[in-house]
Amino acid sequence: MSGVRTVVTGLGVVAPGGLGTEEYWKALLSGENGITRLSRFDTSGYPATLAGEIRGFDAAEHLPSRLLPQTDVSTRYALVAADWALADAGVGPETALADYDMGVVTSTAQGGFDFTHREFRKLWHQGPAYVSVYESFAWFYAVNTGQISIRNGMRGPSAALLGEQAGGLDAVGHARRTVRRGTPLVLSGGVDSAFDPWGWSAQLAGGRVTTRDDPERAYLPFDREAAGHVPGEGGAMFVVEDLAVARRRGAERIHGEIAGYAATFDPRPGSGRPPGLRRAIDLALADAGLTPSDVGVVFADAAALPALDRAEARALREVFGERGVPVTAPKTLTGRMYAGGGPADVAAALLSLRDQVAPATAHTADVPREYGLDLVLGEPRALDTGAALVLARGRHGFNAAVVLTAL
Repeated sequence: MSGVRTVVTGLGVVAPGGLGTEEYWKALLSGENGITRLSRFDTSGYPATLAGEIRGFDAAEHLPSRLLPQTDVSTRYALVAADWALADAGVGPETALADYDMGVVTSTAQGGFDFTHREFRKLWHQGPAYVSVYESFAWFYAVNTGQISIRNGMRGPSAALLGEQAGGLDAVGHARRTVRRGTPLVLSGGVDSAFDPWGWSAQLAGGRVTTRDDPERAYLPFDREAAGHVPGEGGAMFVVEDLAVARRRGAERIHGEIAGYAATFDPRPGSGRPPGLRRAIDLALADAGLTPSDVGVVFADAAALPALDRAEARALREVFGERGVPVTAPKTLTGRMYAGGGPADVAAALLSLRDQVAPATAHTADVPREYGLDLVLGEPRALDTGAALVLARGRHGFNAAVVLTAL
């Protein structure tokens, strides 16, 4: 396993403000705010009304009509992002890989809300029946991965992971593990969407969504006025390959290497033990064979709740030192996309390494001095680095870290 280098050869992004990888990147660098009042349904009776909503996406333009009745919003986004990633990697029917040489590993944390809601409504009209929410969600996760697998003829080792915001990075880490175990190519990433009334209510019930109604002042990670996040939808998909296989088949481009990955879990509340985020960072760096000084930019989880922001700032300060590395959270322009957020940050990090520039953390302005963060504010910042770190934390203690390097 240690001799296999795992690289990203294809990117596909579907996100607020940017349909397509380059459109997404352009929106981040220009500071285009994808956070607006949610239009998917009437939110006038809800305490929160803002969302990072994807506009202008017509599934019928991208997918066969036969797939539309079988899929919900989240799966449609994932299928299209997968198509774009495969096209970017130059992978198609002519690629000299057998169907069992290609797998699919994806993550979604709440994309099943719309699907499950529709299924329950069918049951309501069709007569007495019982399907638990857990069973329906579990089936949806399998379908989400399965639809991608079937559509692209990928019969190799596959999986669907669930870890809320951290789940998207876990999918990338598991894809890397799958490639290192002998599967030449894995389509991986995460996409989420839960902008139906049921899904929206569930997000608000978690207590982490801001109730502010100004898109410019709602989502303020690491700011003194931080008061919760804005939900977003979308994410990214990647073609992850064995470097030797990619070169042998003549891959047009290699966006970067997945050099390190680690996942940890926080101790139980009240245990007195520290959160697991720093350990995830240390383990991911060790896995990559790098030191903190090798990392030139960090894409933060950016929960935008004071206690969680302090904990993340402390972990970064302990690893990199006071203001020791540029830190950014471009998700302030898209909202937190849950399982899609980590992959979207991975895409942005790879593009940062390509162009040697870090997008800014929009809207945040007043960072407490005690955080000790060198947060990229105001405008993008030039970089001179070959390595980036991407972090994500999920509810109930999930932590994930991915180290990316340029080739």
